Amino acid sequence: QVQLVESGGGLVQPGGSLRLSCAGSGFTFRYYAMRWYRLAPGKQRELVAGINRTGDKTTYGDSVKGRFTISRDDAKNTAYLQMNSLKSEDTAVYYCNALSPLSQEYWGQGTQVTVSS
Repeated sequence: QVQLVESGGGLVQPGGSLRLSCAGSGFTFRYYAMRWYRLAPGKQRELVAGINRTGDKTTYGDSVKGRFTISRDDAKNTAYLQMNSLKSEDTAVYYCNALSPLSQEYWGQGTQVTVSS
């Protein structure tokens, strides 16, 4: 059974940090590029960050460049999103996505991030 399980969300004050984790199982994790998306109320889904299969290429949405860092640990079948200098506009449900070279993809259930004082 394929699973992507996000964790690490929560409530944080503006300027704070959180690290999200995405644990994969039931598929060959290292074959998949990993991406984080977010969905805020009233907004379209936004690509936050992506990392390729080998971990040597990353991409970021303009709104998070310089603040967020994506990484992966294939030994643990886990991808991470380190989020620093959080702002209220980062409040959203964050989703993990795995994408194979043949365009097969899997989604996690999402984790809520709320940035508020």
